[in-house]
Amino acid sequence: MRFPFPVLLATRDLVFINKPADLAVHPGPKTPRSLEDHLPALALGGFAPVAAHRLDRDTSGCLAVARSRRGAKWLSAAFATGSTEKIYWAILSALPAAPTGVVDAPLAKVSSAAAGWRMVMDKSGKPARTHWRVLGRVLDSDQHLVEFRPETGRTHQIRVHAAHIGCPIAGDPVYGDGAGPMRLHAKGLAITLPDGQRIAVSCDPPADWPISLGLESQ
Repeated sequence: MRFPFPVLLATRDLVFINKPADLAVHPGPKTPRSLEDHLPALALGGFAPVAAHRLDRDTSGCLAVARSRRGAKWLSAAFATGSTEKIYWAILSALPAAPTGVVDAPLAKVSSAAAGWRMVMDKSGKPARTHWRVLGRVLDSDQHLVEFRPETGRTHQIRVHAAHIGCPIAGDPVYGDGAGPMRLHAKGLAITLPDGQRIAVSCDPPADWPISLGLESQ
């Protein structure tokens, strides 16, 4: 069995991959096909590889996978203690009011039978803090490429915070207009292991992103 997606870095304990968009990390009622179907191809020995964190189905990019018990312990500790750095790129439907900024807004999950579930800003929710920086305007459009660096890892954090600054992520079906594919990409991931070793990987957005046309500096 051959692993079908790009491998960014691999050791005996860890693998970093570029997850494609439109693929859930874990199976569910609406996502029977998932990344888990392909993880056995990364196995070494008797340990079943496991994703150390998750990306939304429609989010592409850097994802860490443990391929040993030691690797799983390392990654679990890194994410639990905040010994990770994440960089996301997103195409936003509008230009933020400033070239840089920080959103510090707690998030909570709400659900209803009619609308399903979503995350909302709630002062009694879990802390969520995201830094953002405008990288440029997509040529021949009103869309903008923006870098996000989340300090916390709440569900849908970047998507909700982008909508909060008045600039939903292009194609976001929950917090935006849902027109076209969602343009959110995990551009970079760095993890500091218990022994102090720092591993960093990065990958480019999918080829169908309109930034291939170029960017106009702000």
